[in-house]
Amino acid sequence: MTIRTLHQKIEDKTARIGVIGLGYVGLPAACMFADAGFAVTGVDVKPDRVDLINQGQSPIEGDEPGLAELLTKVVEMGKFRATADYDALREADIVLIVVETPVDDTDHKPRYAALQSACRSLGAVLKDDALVICESTVAPGTVDGLIGPTLEEVSGKKANTDFYLGACPERVMPGKLLANLRGVSRVCGGSTSETARAMVSLYSHIVEADLDAADVITAELVKTTENAYRDVQIGFANEVAMICEANGANVWHVRELVNKSPFRNMHLPGAGVGGHCIPKDPWLLAFAAPDDVDLRIIPSARAVNDGMPLHILKLAEKALASHDHSLVDARLAVLGYAYLEESDDTRNSPSAILVEQLEKLGIDHMIHDPWVDAYKGDLFERIGGCDAAIIMVKHAAYRDMDLESLKDSLRTPILIDGRGLLDPEQVQAAGLTYYGIGRGDI
Repeated sequence: MTIRTLHQKIEDKTARIGVIGLGYVGLPAACMFADAGFAVTGVDVKPDRVDLINQGQSPIEGDEPGLAELLTKVVEMGKFRATADYDALREADIVLIVVETPVDDTDHKPRYAALQSACRSLGAVLKDDALVICESTVAPGTVDGLIGPTLEEVSGKKANTDFYLGACPERVMPGKLLANLRGVSRVCGGSTSETARAMVSLYSHIVEADLDAADVITAELVKTTENAYRDVQIGFANEVAMICEANGANVWHVRELVNKSPFRNMHLPGAGVGGHCIPKDPWLLAFAAPDDVDLRIIPSARAVNDGMPLHILKLAEKALASHDHSLVDARLAVLGYAYLEESDDTRNSPSAILVEQLEKLGIDHMIHDPWVDAYKGDLFERIGGCDAAIIMVKHAAYRDMDLESLKDSLRTPILIDGRGLLDPEQVQAAGLTYYGIGRGDI
């Protein structure tokens, strides 16, 4: 079977699809391809997740509109099943690799243990003429430099002769998984132009936005560049916020007026950047730079954004001082532990950086998050005896909380707004001392 034959099987939906990794990206993608009419087999290393999926139950607990219902539907239709056994992929015509690709906390280099393991396991069962697509975000050059050679070594097959390679990095975020899969454009990078065209045909069954054919390196570069761009812009916004604080200004008003000028798009400042993508992808892009390129902007933005939770702690220290309290003797309430509102995803959470610092300093604290199992519970009961509440996540529960009840529950009436979530005048009207990111005017 040639790539042209596979292309025809994609058109008539007889191609069998395998998905390696059934997390925030792989699971919704598998469900959508199954709902489009393809037979889909998902592989995941976590047996408990496999069991839940085969029962039609979503292992993703955040607010994901439509995902649980879609999963139940495709499992009951018999179009999608999950397994921990790679042998189930022997008949797969197309395999999507959607596994974690973290970077090391110290040297910021990619750590591809999961990716290498997936490639070796897939290589042992890889079907002739199969198309392997990497949806994981990787450093530019990884598909040709790691995935292809690993598959060739284990399978004994040759890329672009016996099997085909592609990269189509995901562009989703928790809370909008299905909507992003349908509505956000994708870059279909193929190892040959025919492969790229076949990928466009494949993704056209689930994506309603633009699908751009490209080569593999371009697809890898686009994904890492777009997230590095966001990180740099957020870092800039955070520095402006700190300048506003020092000069008695309101960063939110400054941002509004800046963005009235054509071609300006100042991003939102905040208590830190989390998730699986933005804290990691700039380092993946940087990894592709040769040694003689002196990178400055990307590492600087990463340093600014990683430092924002500690800046929020400084705001708490100032607020406590205004009440003649010291930071070391205070008990702090950290509101939100997920990295994103209405999500249970805690990957690279800025709150984790804050909590780590509190523990290092020996500062008493508690954590609340309405979406994360370990920290659920009645907010006002849990913050009793705390000297300050620090909003780290824009959960609706915090936006809509009763401020007078918050004041009555706290030992010292202090609110630190790390996300610009609340109206300072309303907070102060409830009898709370307000300190917020970029609010030097309060």
